[in-house]
Amino acid sequence: MNAVQVVAIDLGASSGRVIQVGFDGQRLTLTELNRFVNTPVSAHGRLYWDVLRLWHEIQEGLKLRARDTRSIGVDSWGVDFALLDRSGHLLANPIHYRDASSERGLAMLDQFMPRRDIFERTGIQFMAPNGLNRLVALVAEGSPLLDAAATMLTIADLFNYWLSGAKSCEFTMATTMQIFNPRLNTWDLELLKAMGIPTHLLTPIVPPGTRLGEYDGTPVYAPACHDTGSAVVAVPTTTAHYAYISSGTWSLMGLELDAPIINEASFHANLTNEGGVGGKFRFLRNIMGLWLVQQCRETWDDQGRRYGYDELAQMAQSVDPFRSLIDPDDARFYPPGDMPSRVRAYCAEHGQPIPETEAQIMAAIYAGLAYKYRHTLEHLIEVSGQPVDCLHIIGGGSQNAVLCQMTADAVNRPVYAGPVEATALGNAIVQLMALGELGSLSDARALLAQSMITHTYQPQRAADWDAHYSRFLALLEGKTND
Repeated sequence: MNAVQVVAIDLGASSGRVIQVGFDGQRLTLTELNRFVNTPVSAHGRLYWDVLRLWHEIQEGLKLRARDTRSIGVDSWGVDFALLDRSGHLLANPIHYRDASSERGLAMLDQFMPRRDIFERTGIQFMAPNGLNRLVALVAEGSPLLDAAATMLTIADLFNYWLSGAKSCEFTMATTMQIFNPRLNTWDLELLKAMGIPTHLLTPIVPPGTRLGEYDGTPVYAPACHDTGSAVVAVPTTTAHYAYISSGTWSLMGLELDAPIINEASFHANLTNEGGVGGKFRFLRNIMGLWLVQQCRETWDDQGRRYGYDELAQMAQSVDPFRSLIDPDDARFYPPGDMPSRVRAYCAEHGQPIPETEAQIMAAIYAGLAYKYRHTLEHLIEVSGQPVDCLHIIGGGSQNAVLCQMTADAVNRPVYAGPVEATALGNAIVQLMALGELGSLSDARALLAQSMITHTYQPQRAADWDAHYSRFLALLEGKTND
């Protein structure tokens, strides 16, 4: 049997890739056609995504696709959007979610509607990156972009439009914007009107697996266009009692549920409900993730001290992980910049030993992440009532053996790490399901469980991690360790 060929275009916050995925009925194989960096651009005090450069790289990758490619699908990070004019042309590069306008917009939400009401309408946790915040900031600025705009497209949907000519918003992407109402299963027009956001910008919402059009003779399908939505498709699980972490620049930790949970408990735990494939919802929390490590590495690189990611992980393992702890979601860690200095400042302010070496800084970050995973898992279980027997870590962070082992110890459960290219695999699986080459989501996951190599990390020092957990909880409560 000849393998069916599809192309998965996977755009992450720090890099992108165009990957040919083959399926012979038994196994999925991946061939990288193009990999490229995704570098933000700062201009006149504003941070942008360089989507035209990304579009060039996508086209370069697609030139190398197999002649018999059956379909193309795009996934990307969520929350961000592009604005088009009446002729369908891009008005400006999309604003980056780490731009300062995101935090300004978040601070202004209460002027328009109580946060509890916003959560009741959207089920989305409050955090600076949410698309609603940048829309509110544009309204407050009186931005001429909103006056000139005729269409708003999320990042993946922008590339879907350039590929196929279709202006639409795929379901999993729509749910990340904090303007989608899962009870109504559509955009929340009342919310948008209350915020002063033009509703004519919105496009129809389409489900994963929708055929959008063609690019140079090849059909274009919408997979789960949100990268985490695609990644969760590729969790190689054979049990329903699991949690996942899609680990990369961000760590998205959650459960897969049949319906959103929107109540007082989920609101106060700051948990979120994002759409998934097959009508499922991803009940999760966004955690700062390996962004802190990336920024430390860039800072030290600028100072002439160059470290590989594996080297940084080994440094974290070489020292006491409990000497100094941080909350990785502290607001100071959100913007780009000198992360080592911020880690030291955090420890000093919370009455902890100040990290003196790069290894101690790495250990503080790694231990903070592992403990935040435990804290989040406890909230997910408590609010959902769903037991969790194991934890799947997927994405690039699944290659980090040190963090995977720390996580297994912190949550006191086995951790199954992999696949690394979960997002591209999930993207391809939805395409293959739409083409009729794969059956149900459970069939796809059973196939992955049999064919994908994963690494298992059993808890080894759970008692040691238990002993220091109260110190981490004290940090979350704003207490010092004096």
